[in-house]
Amino acid sequence: MTNASGVKEFVLLGLSENPGVQKICFMMFLAFYTIILVRNLLIVITAISSQRLNSPMYFFLYYLSFVDICYSSITVPKMITSFLHRNKTISFVGCIAQLFGVHFFGCTGIFILTVMAYDRYVAICRPPHYTAAMTRCVCSRLVMGSWVGGFLHSIAQTLLTTCLPFCGPNEVDHCFCDVHPLLQLACTETYAVGIIVVANSRTITLSCFLILVASCVVILVSLQSQTLEGWQKAPSTCRSHITMVVLFFGPRTFIYNRPSSNLSEDKSMAVFYTVITPTLNPLIYMLSNEEVKSTMRKLWSRKVGSEDRKVR
Repeated sequence: MTNASGVKEFVLLGLSENPGVQKICFMMFLAFYTIILVRNLLIVITAISSQRLNSPMYFFLYYLSFVDICYSSITVPKMITSFLHRNKTISFVGCIAQLFGVHFFGCTGIFILTVMAYDRYVAICRPPHYTAAMTRCVCSRLVMGSWVGGFLHSIAQTLLTTCLPFCGPNEVDHCFCDVHPLLQLACTETYAVGIIVVANSRTITLSCFLILVASCVVILVSLQSQTLEGWQKAPSTCRSHITMVVLFFGPRTFIYNRPSSNLSEDKSMAVFYTVITPTLNPLIYMLSNEEVKSTMRKLWSRKVGSEDRKVR
């Protein structure tokens, strides 16, 4: 498959052309990617294997960890290999597939985070109705809706990009294929497409951002108006939400809520939300939770013990 204009491949310029910097980036990105896989796989396996973590919150966190693995795997392995090879090309089909995957898993993650905010709101502000409101069927539908929403957003961004003619140059000034860098390479006026792309992303990010902030404010007010214990518990209850708003929505708002530009900061922001954020997600939501850590210790100690008995 080639573009109608004949472009068969793109060249990803990456972060730096300095060999020394590339070696440092290779080691750092490899370490981060290993941490992403280990931590998130640990959470996924624990959530599947343990009957203790069967509440809606852990149901959503399981899918968030799975999305983080897929999201990082779309971009990071390609970036890691490009640091060691002079050939930094990616086929036209591969570039479009990467663009689709970045927006699909990224948008799905945003929707799952928003669903988690709703789950926390119902649990804290409407506790008598929580069991009836957040049944397994409802949770499954919310997750399915997140996947469908991510797909619709991604297919729209992808189709808008692939309909453009590309006739050269083919050097993408970015770490991976994304909408804004590709718009700058199109052999036609892209102002209208850029506006549609920005409107699409802005509607999703700002809507979910406002929902997350509003849910946190409502939870804080609800807890602080109850008891002294609620007042003391309020900051820790919303800590994960606030942290995720800053880490997850900050860089995306900077990149996707404005017209495309040549700002070099875009690449740094992109690295942050594709590498750093998935690394921190398990710490923010799961590994700081005593119930999860206790379940992990019991589950894995049980597995180690069973393996020892088999060996004997």
